[in-house]
Amino acid sequence: MNPKLETFFKEQGFTKLSPIQEKTYPLLSTGHNILGLAPTGSGKTLAYTIPLIEQVTGGAGTQLMIVAPSQELAAQLTDVVRKWAKVLELKTVALIGGANVRRQIEKLKKHPEIVVGTPGRMLELTEAKKLKLHKLRAVVLDETDELLTDETLVSCRELISHGPARVQLSFFSATKTVIMNELPRWFGVEVKEVDVRSSDRTQGQVTHYLLETPVRKRVDTLRKLAHLNDFYALVFFKQVATIQAAAEKLHYLGVKAAVLDGQQRQVQREQALRDLRQRKVSLLLTTDVAARGLDIEQLPAVVNFDLPKDANTYIHRVGRTGRMGATGTVINLGNEHDLRHFKQLLAHENYTLCEGYLYKGKLVDEEKFAAAKQAVTDQPEKSKPKVKKKTKNKYKADLFKKKESVQAPKKHKKKKRKRQQLNKGKHDKKKN
Repeated sequence: MNPKLETFFKEQGFTKLSPIQEKTYPLLSTGHNILGLAPTGSGKTLAYTIPLIEQVTGGAGTQLMIVAPSQELAAQLTDVVRKWAKVLELKTVALIGGANVRRQIEKLKKHPEIVVGTPGRMLELTEAKKLKLHKLRAVVLDETDELLTDETLVSCRELISHGPARVQLSFFSATKTVIMNELPRWFGVEVKEVDVRSSDRTQGQVTHYLLETPVRKRVDTLRKLAHLNDFYALVFFKQVATIQAAAEKLHYLGVKAAVLDGQQRQVQREQALRDLRQRKVSLLLTTDVAARGLDIEQLPAVVNFDLPKDANTYIHRVGRTGRMGATGTVINLGNEHDLRHFKQLLAHENYTLCEGYLYKGKLVDEEKFAAAKQAVTDQPEKSKPKVKKKTKNKYKADLFKKKESVQAPKKHKKKKRKRQQLNKGKHDKKKN
């Protein structure tokens, strides 16, 4: 490793390379085309950044291009790559759809050595002769399984075709799809596969809960989760319309929540992510497209409001928590039928799913829930003082007496005064 990068590597708190970094470094340093497969949060970004920026020459035009499927991931990669490239005095520019294109064009006039962005915006700038790729040496397709589908596959191939005939290609992903077996056919190069998914142990301990929850009570469940101690999470939905309805209900219930979806402006999306990272909100409601590949440091939980359609989607969703050795929690909401089908979906994956319960302000598994319920049952009942029961007739009699005492006014007794004999005599004399 370049001495400057090695020093910076140690300053960042790293002691050794992760499995994917260790396996790919010698291959990328010697110009091989590779397919790197590793779990989410295992250091794939640095696995290609370090060896590839070492091959870049300062002031010689754009030589490294990194392509990402979403605006958020492209922005995140830019932050990481720019930090490491700065050590070697290299310039990095983000070319992201949704951002101001004129500013991007102005930055390209400074001839950056590295560009990071989304395929649509990059292709647009290339065709407009603003992004010049004639000196390109290496291309990285991050989240390959997402990029090589439908229109983005066409855009990626066309984008690469604007560079020289011999360009080093790198493909990185956490999951493998069918098209990855056909990379030579689509890109015309031989690719070496590096798969460390079974041997990588960088992910921390993640607990996967199943919370049986009918649809009508799911928003209220989110409210309860948001009030747990030190809880904040990414919440995944299938549709944007459902997100908006849930967000309105949560705001009404006093829960601090933000929305991240593809229909927002780039500034709004960046603000939503910033609010979650700074814990200004407890919940960030999003879809698979918007949150693909996001790295939110020390994110404690992921909630699946809508269960994923396949195992690959689940792998990418849950990979947002428990990254690089940190612990994490995944909470899957669904009714009895949904959860039964979901268990079958993940039958061949290496996940341990346990029943979860929200009990007295805590999220507990089935064993702890049963123990807590049993402890309540075993508590002795407090003895209450015995009260003499009055008979029906006696009660009526007491009631009658009470009414009588209330209703009957007190009689004032007149004082009997003895007349003085003297006065009496006077009156008698008058009469006579």
